[in-house]
Amino acid sequence: MTKKLLFVMTILLISAFALLAADVSGKWVAETPGRNGGPPRQTTFNFKVDGSKLSGTVSAPGRGGQAMDSEISDGKVDGDNISFKVKRTMGDQEIVTEYTGTLSGDTINLKMNMNTPNGPMTRELTAKKSTT
Repeated sequence: MTKKLLFVMTILLISAFALLAADVSGKWVAETPGRNGGPPRQTTFNFKVDGSKLSGTVSAPGRGGQAMDSEISDGKVDGDNISFKVKRTMGDQEIVTEYTGTLSGDTINLKMNMNTPNGPMTRELTAKKSTT
């Protein structure tokens, strides 16, 4: 009987921690400085969470300032940590950007890594939860 009770309590605690995990679902916006002192660039993340699976889209300015929407793939949520990939085609090349981040309240600190034709590039972004 004690083993069964201990097992049930363990399952309840694990479930409670899963429910307390921060919800990353929704719209998040990050601003990065523009090139050569130009206006800031805005990247919008629209996240959807289903259990530990993260999906959605990333919208960022492309060449000429026109927004490029890209689907999120391989997205995961583990407590306050998230990770996902975004694939974009530029010219005849596919560029994969890998994102990892940590959620803290209404802020996600993201690190993005990508291999570009000019070599690997890493950037850090801070996204804020949008109210619109």
